[in-house]
Amino acid sequence: MTVTVPADPPPEQTLGLPGMVRQAYSRVAGAPLIAGNHIRLLRDAGENYPAWLEAIHAARRHVHFENYIFREDDVGRRFAEALRQKAAAGIPVRLIYDWMGGFGKTSSRFWNDLRASGVDVRCYNPPRLDSPLGWLSRDHRKMLAVDGRIGFVSGLCIGEMWTGVPARGLPPWRDTGVEIRGPALGEIERAFAQVWTMIGPPLPKEELGPWTGLAPAGDVSLRIVASVPATAGMLRLDQMVAALARQRLWLTDAYYAGTAAYVQALRSAARDGVDVRLLVPGVSDIPLLKLLSRAGYRPLLEAGVRVFEWNGPMIHAKTAVADGHWARVGSTNLNISSWLNNCELDVFVEDEAFAREMEEMFRQDLQNATEIVLNARRRISIPPRPPRQNPLGGGSVGRATAGAIRIGNAVGAAFTDGRVLEPIEGRLTAIAGALFLVLAALVSLFPRAFAGALLVLFLWLALAMLTRSFRLHRTEKKKHRKQRG
Repeated sequence: MTVTVPADPPPEQTLGLPGMVRQAYSRVAGAPLIAGNHIRLLRDAGENYPAWLEAIHAARRHVHFENYIFREDDVGRRFAEALRQKAAAGIPVRLIYDWMGGFGKTSSRFWNDLRASGVDVRCYNPPRLDSPLGWLSRDHRKMLAVDGRIGFVSGLCIGEMWTGVPARGLPPWRDTGVEIRGPALGEIERAFAQVWTMIGPPLPKEELGPWTGLAPAGDVSLRIVASVPATAGMLRLDQMVAALARQRLWLTDAYYAGTAAYVQALRSAARDGVDVRLLVPGVSDIPLLKLLSRAGYRPLLEAGVRVFEWNGPMIHAKTAVADGHWARVGSTNLNISSWLNNCELDVFVEDEAFAREMEEMFRQDLQNATEIVLNARRRISIPPRPPRQNPLGGGSVGRATAGAIRIGNAVGAAFTDGRVLEPIEGRLTAIAGALFLVLAALVSLFPRAFAGALLVLFLWLALAMLTRSFRLHRTEKKKHRKQRG
């Protein structure tokens, strides 16, 4: 009789409780823990942009660049020139930008000039007749990978907002990124190839690896969490970190609009004695959205979560650090759009030295922030703060999305009685009620116009579904023919 000897379990399964936690992180995020990496924390455009440009200039095999916004300004032209130079030298240069991210910020001529110079440019999810709601999904990633040798993951897009405009007295946006070397580069390259293939033919074989067995470059263990629509890996991971934090959980987010489940996770952690802090922007280029942003503060404050607003023009970072051991840097905001609808890319680091750096950076940021508190009447109190310049444009789409989500959450709860509404949400339900009233008045005054608009919408949806069905059927038939042949 042959006896089968089971293979040795992975190391993380032999380490008791910590190993089980690591295994759980791997499962919920769909991302393995990768050892042997070097990671460098990069603050703001002053540290990120020079490192990116240096890596591009040093490219010998390929450049893979993916970014939500690539503005046609001095910063964008500087990066475009660097990409053109490498393409002219015969180095394959691939660039992905998001259609909505570039809308109104970058002209077709800019992209066409890049293509004419040899840069392979692809646009993620432009409007299509056969996908009426396709615009809901965005490529919100910010990454650069060069030669399978060095990679960058961050919250920074390409534009003057991140460098500031000294001549106009506008300081730079606050943001965070990381530089990575080592075996994790394989997952960063794989993440780029994933989106590249979603919107066109796959990468050439010579740019596909090998992505395994890359030489160690340090002693840091980390995960590359590459989210695509409807996967929710980062949402599950964020909730798990909130559930497992025992001492500290410090969060920085540009467009916070936590779901009910995530808000409850933060509240439970704070009530259990965890030092939970949330740092968010203090200004918006849409004044109405200040109200929408602050509507989510009260449930957190009442549970003991400390909320801070940035005093500068804009804080755009998406970071977290917990218990001096776990840290996250990347593109995912704490809202349902990032968690469920977008392509996002984040680095989840398990390293005490790196976490200490993140905690120190957070403490420094709080020196330029104002804490939001509840006054004696249990109302939100905004202490006086230094005068600020309005931020440069560019973040309003995400801010508007976060505000719309908050209104939707309040209206949904009001309709379904799914949860008890907070008193401050009365303002949001009043806004929603007023909008419905205006809509009702318009329908009563112009019934034919609205009926015509609905007719066009329903016809569009019907044609889109039928077109999609026809294409899927045709693809299935081709697949069967190949199998028979």
